[in-house]
Amino acid sequence: MLFIRWIVSAIAIGIVAYLLPGVTVTPLGAFILAVVLGIINLFIKPIIKLLTLPLTILTLGLFSLVINALLILLASAIMPNGQFTVSGFWSAFFFAILLSLVNAVFHALEKKD
Repeated sequence: MLFIRWIVSAIAIGIVAYLLPGVTVTPLGAFILAVVLGIINLFIKPIIKLLTLPLTILTLGLFSLVINALLILLASAIMPNGQFTVSGFWSAFFFAILLSLVNAVFHALEKKD
């Protein structure tokens, strides 16, 4: 099951990178990025969300979009050269939003089967 989710996430990353200017990913980079984002979301994101909880509450949850964009930039910095690049904050911001939407669609289709 975990392997299937990894494949679905890599496909979603490839689709979003294709649709969004300013973001490039290689096919192998999509698979590596799926693992890197999984690790970041498992270990780093909960700590950051806890530390920024007052700001997230103050902005009615909109600051979580900024956190997601910053984590995408972190993943871009961690990735090997040329595998995944993001041109700036706004590209990472829209990449995070589109990736969430595409993943939600894929996982909704997965639940129907």
